[in-house]
Order: sequence, then structure tokens, then C-alpha cells
Amino acid sequence: MMVREPRPLFIDTYTDWCGWCKKMDEETFSDPVIAEILNTIYYPVKFDAERKDSVTFLGQTFINDGKSGAAHQLAVVLLQGQLSYPTTVVLSPVDGKIYVNPIVGYREAKEMELLLSYLGDHKNMETDFEKFESSFKGKVK
Repeated sequence: MMVREPRPLFIDTYTDWCGWCKKMDEETFSDPVIAEILNTIYYPVKFDAERKDSVTFLGQTFINDGKSGAAHQLAVVLLQGQLSYPTTVVLSPVDGKIYVNPIVGYREAKEMELLLSYLGDHKNMETDFEKFESSFKGKVK
């Protein structure tokens, strides 16, 4: 699918025990504006950072060593070793590389709309974020 219709990959890295992750699911990702942006501009993925199965991603297989509470190897790579939840990672549709540093912590829908809109179009990346933010007209109430 990525080859036929390239889009950035949006990865929501979470754990089952994370209260802020649950709050972000309930309040941010459930917002209709956020859901529409994620489903039309990105390929959204929820990734449990403590999952037990192996995952093959970009031709490499990642595992979890099985220790209680251990982070999955892919989570460690995506979060650049800074294991904090929730953390959002946006990958380039071209080469699968991380667009910007992982976005750590809970984000309200209004802030997430701004970030998704900015990162969802590579042309925006040529514009200073502050300039983009000052002219941004969001839809989230």
C-alpha cells in the first residue's frame, strides 16, 4: 500500500498500563477531526511497546526478550531509547526514516491537529513551525 499511495506512517507507541495513553485514545484520537486527518493523510499504527511477538519492519525483525515489563526492540529503536508513553513517531513515506524527534507525552486534540497538519505535508517542513502555527486555522473545537 505504501508503494501505491505513499503517506507518512504515524505510530502511536503506548503500553496497556499507561493512563495518559488511555486518555489520549479517549480524548484525542477519538476526536472526529483527528481521526479524519489520521485516516486520510497518514497510515496510522498503534504499537504496544511491550508486545511479546516478533515484528518485521523495513526488512528487519525485532523481538521482545520476554522479561516482565520489557520494552520491545522496535519500540526502543522508534523512541530512540527514550522509553516514555505515549510517544508519537512519524516516519517518512519515502524511506521510513523518522521525520522529527519522537513527540513525547499526551497531546490534546487541538495541539495534535496542528502537529498532524504540519507533519502530514512534506512541503510544510520547508516552513518554520512557528510561522506555520501562527497562520494555522484548525477545526478542532
